[in-house]
Order: sequence, then C-alpha cells, then structure tokens
Amino acid sequence: MTVIESTAVTVERVRQGLCATQPLHPRPDGQDRYTISEVVACTGLTAHTLRWYERIGLMPHVDRSHTGQRRFSNKDLDWLSFVGKLRLTGMPVADMVRYAELVREGAHTFEARQELLEQTRRDVIARMAELQDTLAVLDYKIDFYADARKVSEADARKASERA
Repeated sequence: MTVIESTAVTVERVRQGLCATQPLHPRPDGQDRYTISEVVACTGLTAHTLRWYERIGLMPHVDRSHTGQRRFSNKDLDWLSFVGKLRLTGMPVADMVRYAELVREGAHTFEARQELLEQTRRDVIARMAELQDTLAVLDYKIDFYADARKVSEADARKASERA
C-alpha cells in the first residue's frame, strides 16, 4: 500500500469515526485538571514548549489554580493533539497561530479556517508526491546494490574455486 493509499484509508476511517488515534483522556470531563508536568508526561512536549505555545497565542487560555498554577483540561489535550498534527504537516507556526486566532474569533471564520487547512492539505499532498519520488529512487538504488553484491559474491566464489 502506498503512502497516498494509506492516507486515503486513514481519512476514510476518521470520517467514519473509526480512527484509532482519537485521544483517550486519563480523566473524565469535570475531573480533568492536569498540571503542566502531567501534560508533559502525556504529550511528550516540554514545559518550555507549552509555555511558549501559550505566550505566542497558539494555546487557548489555560485555566489557573488559585495559586496561579496552570490547569489543563481534556479540551486542552485535544487541542495540543491537533497542533501536533498541524506541526507534522509542516504548517508554519505563524499559520498555526493564525488558525488559533480564527478559532477564538468564532464561527464566522469557518471559511478562512477551511481555506487555511485546504492549503495545508495541498502542501502535504505535494510533499507526499515528492517523498514517493524519493522513495522510488531509494528503492532503485537499494535493488542496484543488492544485485551488484550478488554479482560480486558470485565472482568471488568463482575465483576461489579456480584457486
């Protein structure tokens, strides 16, 4: 199965609600208050990155405890998971921040959000095609060296048999 075929299967699974990558939250809603260290453990992001996301406006408002300690929710974990997917697409941070701003502005920004995501999708498809071409070159070279090695080993056996 090619990368493009695999992606089509994944997209269809997401549309059907069958995606195995749906986030599972450690705590039920209403009891979902996570410290920054718990989010670090859950997401693999660093505390520095989480604070930076908040500072640049990529992370929506994070609640604070009475002592000022950040308290993340399941909704925040979902958002971080989505941001992680956007990062994997290669979307520039500025575009991710713009997307977050559009989300905060409300439903009247649906069209702008859709266009931003569609452009990112076009970029991902173009990169996938480039990667497919690169993969074909790698496969060719791997096969070339495998064949060359077999010829070399056969020549070495023939030479040792003559000696």
